[in-house]
Amino acid sequence: MEIRTVEDGDAKQIVDIYNSEVLNSTVTLDIRPRTQEQQLVWIGHHVGIHQALVAVEGDRVLGYASLSPYRMKAGYSGTVEDSIYLHSNYRGRGVGKLLLTALMETAQKSGFHTCMARIVASNRASFELHRSCNFELVGIEREVGRKFGRWLDVTLMQRMLR
Repeated sequence: MEIRTVEDGDAKQIVDIYNSEVLNSTVTLDIRPRTQEQQLVWIGHHVGIHQALVAVEGDRVLGYASLSPYRMKAGYSGTVEDSIYLHSNYRGRGVGKLLLTALMETAQKSGFHTCMARIVASNRASFELHRSCNFELVGIEREVGRKFGRWLDVTLMQRMLR
């Protein structure tokens, strides 16, 4: 398995991974599937300082992780937010930990000060993954998300990078 920077050629597999979560889970609060064209635009936004990484085996994308601005105001520029999605066939195999570890190394090298993670509170696997990568619980946002007809709490975790 290799961890590398996302490329345009990854768009189809990434959109398939993401749309499966959009349609079938609450790990994302997005409710509309992305098109491949929208995924290409997303990739274009994640090749600079706010990078995205993919875990690949041969030509198969096993999962991906990305950095995004935490907030748009300039005073937040030293803070990023991470996202991580895995193909359902590759969960529980260490792919997530490898991706998140590499992403945090990338964030540190890019000069960011801290990374935030917003995780739907029922997503215990993501919570444990982040905790294993030195993220700490900093709060719970009560009923801030809504999907599949129910209100969802969001766990806020943080890792200091410097």
